[in-house]
Amino acid sequence: MEYGPAPEDPKDALLWLDGHQRRFGHFIDGAWRQPAEGVFFDTVDPSTEEKIAAVARGSVADIEAAVQAARKAFPAWLTSAPHERARFLYAMARGVQKHSRRLAVLETIDNGKPIRESRDIDIPLVARHFYHHAGWAQLLESEFPGYTACGVVGQIIPWNFPLLMLAWKIAPALATGNTVVLKPAEFTPLTALAFADICREIGLPAGVVNIVTGDGTTGEALVKHADVDKIAFTGSTEVGRAIRSATAQSHKRLSLELGGKSPFIIFEDADLDGAVEGLVDGIWLNQGQVCCAGSRLLMQESIAEALVEKIRVRMNSLRVGPPLDKAIDIGAIVAPVQLDRIRTLVDQGVAEGATCWQPQITMPTRGLYFPPTLLSNVHPASIVAQQEIFGPVLAAMTFRTPAEAVELANNTAYGLAGCVWSESINVALQVAAQIKAGVIWVNCTNLFDAACGFGGYRESGYGREGGREGLIEYLEPTWFKKAPTWGGGATLPGESADGQEARPTIDRTVKLYIGGKQARPDSGYSMEVRGAKGELLGEAPLGNRKDIRNAVEAAHKASGWKTMTAHGRAQVLYYMAENLSLRRDEIARRLSAVVGGEQASREVNLGIERIFTYAAWADKFDGAVHNPPFRTISIAMKEAVGTVGVVCPTDGPLLGLLSLVLPVLAVGNTAIVIPSERYPLIVGDLYQVFDTSDLPDGAVNIVTGYTSQLLKTLAEHDDVDAIWCFADGASAAAAKALSVGNLKQVFTNEGRIIDWFDPRQGEGRWFLEHATQVKNIWVPYGE
Repeated sequence: MEYGPAPEDPKDALLWLDGHQRRFGHFIDGAWRQPAEGVFFDTVDPSTEEKIAAVARGSVADIEAAVQAARKAFPAWLTSAPHERARFLYAMARGVQKHSRRLAVLETIDNGKPIRESRDIDIPLVARHFYHHAGWAQLLESEFPGYTACGVVGQIIPWNFPLLMLAWKIAPALATGNTVVLKPAEFTPLTALAFADICREIGLPAGVVNIVTGDGTTGEALVKHADVDKIAFTGSTEVGRAIRSATAQSHKRLSLELGGKSPFIIFEDADLDGAVEGLVDGIWLNQGQVCCAGSRLLMQESIAEALVEKIRVRMNSLRVGPPLDKAIDIGAIVAPVQLDRIRTLVDQGVAEGATCWQPQITMPTRGLYFPPTLLSNVHPASIVAQQEIFGPVLAAMTFRTPAEAVELANNTAYGLAGCVWSESINVALQVAAQIKAGVIWVNCTNLFDAACGFGGYRESGYGREGGREGLIEYLEPTWFKKAPTWGGGATLPGESADGQEARPTIDRTVKLYIGGKQARPDSGYSMEVRGAKGELLGEAPLGNRKDIRNAVEAAHKASGWKTMTAHGRAQVLYYMAENLSLRRDEIARRLSAVVGGEQASREVNLGIERIFTYAAWADKFDGAVHNPPFRTISIAMKEAVGTVGVVCPTDGPLLGLLSLVLPVLAVGNTAIVIPSERYPLIVGDLYQVFDTSDLPDGAVNIVTGYTSQLLKTLAEHDDVDAIWCFADGASAAAAKALSVGNLKQVFTNEGRIIDWFDPRQGEGRWFLEHATQVKNIWVPYGE
């Protein structure tokens, strides 16, 4: 039996377009505004290549007007009652539902995706996000005490899920009291403009949401605007790197949801028919134009031949055609440039040895289409196994053991998502836990919900969208927003300049601490360390690039710490506090030569308390189990980021170091530490504490030297997963700029003064949240 045409009626959407004369300006300060430079561009239906409407191209002046409007609206929106913000978000959800048919058709004609996807997946999820975040707005003050909004947020969204990405970004931003300037994708601006009409319908205060359309230059102007407090970007890894570079010298917060090359792993005991249906959804949803598409098929060798045959049979039944036809499975590719990229990458994959198979199905004679494609015999190093194709192309490989499957799954620079299919829950969860990705689906695929965070590891970006972890991306500690910036000349919190205590004996020389051992510096040189009155206290090793490399290697080998239970880590930390307490007077006496007796005593005493705090947190900073509206649970696991480079503050040589290293250790990371240049001799006291506390070799590595030189090597090292830099503002900017290569996470004080002696500033969840990343594992249940 053949399916006949079942076209969706586009009348309502066409009437809306005609009501705007098919010509759209920007939505700024609650009203439609013509572009400052008077330039428009066409948005085109990819299924016909016909013009839909003319849309304004935003300029620097347009971005300036939108940011000014958002800044003007911010104080009133931030101080409005949580219930008031909740009511507006609820009204947005109702508006989306009221206009759902129009929005679905607009999405399909602008993007090319099948109408049943935009109607049954995208638009209901859009409404769900606004409903969910209306609840967060209502509960914000009780659930996030001590936090406040970032301010004016610039948001840049892609063309593959235009309205859904808008909801993912605008809903949490507004719920937390921010105001927004959003730039939709150049290829797909229509549903964002339709959402602007919804904002007007519900009476949203002017300036709270501003929408400026345009191309890459428009987005660049938004990213570089000095009065934007945060940038949230979803798109390619290449553009994500450019944004990271452009914001490095600013204090803008940044969240990035970037590309992926997700593995789709099928074990021999899997329900193969179910896995094939999941695969269809995993790679051919939205023509494969999905950042988390299961584009790498990893098949256990014993079932590979049978599985490939089932996949080919299923591919022969896929229907490609006009996306407004409700009987269509695969629609049109969004733009000619994307279609050319898909063709080029497939050709290159074949040239590298892959076998290309495409079903013998009818293809449309006009429009931008590419047939569903299976590439087999793909080498793991092939371009089609390593680079994101963003099209309906599946690259297939085989494996023999679960360990090999994990190794292949992690054999890319990305880490956005993955699928595991097995009837053995033990195998599935073991493999899921080892895959370096932010979302893992077990025996299912492409499930999303507003309650469950979504985001990547490694070069798939950082930050989350959805859930509690997505909300925190738009909040900052209230004290941090108000903290002054250190200019370098003022006395720092808790610091005493007297330095009147007895001096330690001269000729105290310490070593580096790498891999659990004292090590001489590669350079063979040392740096003098002097007290508050200029007297020589001793010499510290002058570390260099090789010392940093050795420290990173040691940190990666510290499997004993990474695999230790949370309870085990807590016991080591408690033991560390005990050993520091035993040497309290000795360490305070040495430290007093630099910071004075009173501060030295406080640093040691508070350091012991801080160790107790993170020992307590080690087995209590847990994840969660979400109950999304499907027959699944989503297990939100808080995982260690990996190897963290820590640049310590100048003030509080002991307390500042402990305040940063302890949260890193508590959740299972390993650390490479650059201590304060002011008193690097503290390493001599600490490695004795570590050695007597059963801390596994390599869990903490300390390299002394000049911060600016060591930071460069640490930030550029591709085997370092995150940088925590709490020095001056110039160092914070350098940490962000130099770590663009592998897009490692960067956590800094932005040059602001932190009072390490105040537990409200110097310890707690804020640090632990940056020391972890959330992996959501979706597990279905029921028959």
